[in-house]
Amino acid sequence: MRLDKFLKVAGLAKRRGEAKAALAAGRIACGGRPVKPSHEVKVGDELVLHYVHRTLRVRVEAVPAGRSAKHTATQLYSILGDSPH
Repeated sequence: MRLDKFLKVAGLAKRRGEAKAALAAGRIACGGRPVKPSHEVKVGDELVLHYVHRTLRVRVEAVPAGRSAKHTATQLYSILGDSPH
């Protein structure tokens, strides 16, 4: 699954377009490097998301095969760190 779509499905971005913009601006990294929206997400990937007022580190726990129900969105990742700017 593409990273921009994963961020939307997991609830880490409100819209896929918002995820694409953040990725294009270099505000999301995987493995310490900024990644493109087309990056294929794998279980075990560690993502760093730089929001306006905080930085969130997450590990991908599952990648859905298709559409995922809202109640399972938080089961797709685990939070490794959450720090304010």
